[in-house]
Amino acid sequence: MYDPCFFGYGSLVNLSTHDYADSRAASLQGWRRLWLNTYIRGSAFLSIYPALYQEIRGVVARVPEANWHDLDLRETGYSRRDVTQFVEVDVNQPTSCSVYVAAPLKDIDNNLKSPILMSYLDVVLQGFFQIYGEAGMDHFLETTDGWDRPIQNDRAQPAYPRHRELSALEIELIDDRINELKLEII
Repeated sequence: MYDPCFFGYGSLVNLSTHDYADSRAASLQGWRRLWLNTYIRGSAFLSIYPALYQEIRGVVARVPEANWHDLDLRETGYSRRDVTQFVEVDVNQPTSCSVYVAAPLKDIDNNLKSPILMSYLDVVLQGFFQIYGEAGMDHFLETTDGWDRPIQNDRAQPAYPRHRELSALEIELIDDRINELKLEII
């Protein structure tokens, strides 16, 4: 029996945030990323939604013996969805692959934009840089919607539970991209 896999498109791309085996670059066809409001915390969630003719990069990794418990716990607020038919990997195509999706909140004022934690964005972009280089960081920014919300600069006291130390180069690359997009920092 083959272990199922997950497709990670955000913080799971940063391999230092988990210890799932056989992590490798992959893409998901027909999806885009989106920053969403949430009730679980006062900051935005990163999720995905179906989008024809779109593709997002990320990673796949095995979930040993289909023991999803720890990953489900980590991804509280998300539901697991089978995307096996949409995942593409250069080597060892998974026979079963799931992704975590957060549902948009229907009863929240969408004019109120919960901020993106800088420490969360740092982890995501660091992961894309480590796997795909600068082109991966750019791909993430280009294939993600919801940049019309502020970024809460919490680097000095990170609120994101899986925050990571950044190198001076990583900080410079991330800050340059935030400035190029003219994103609001609070």
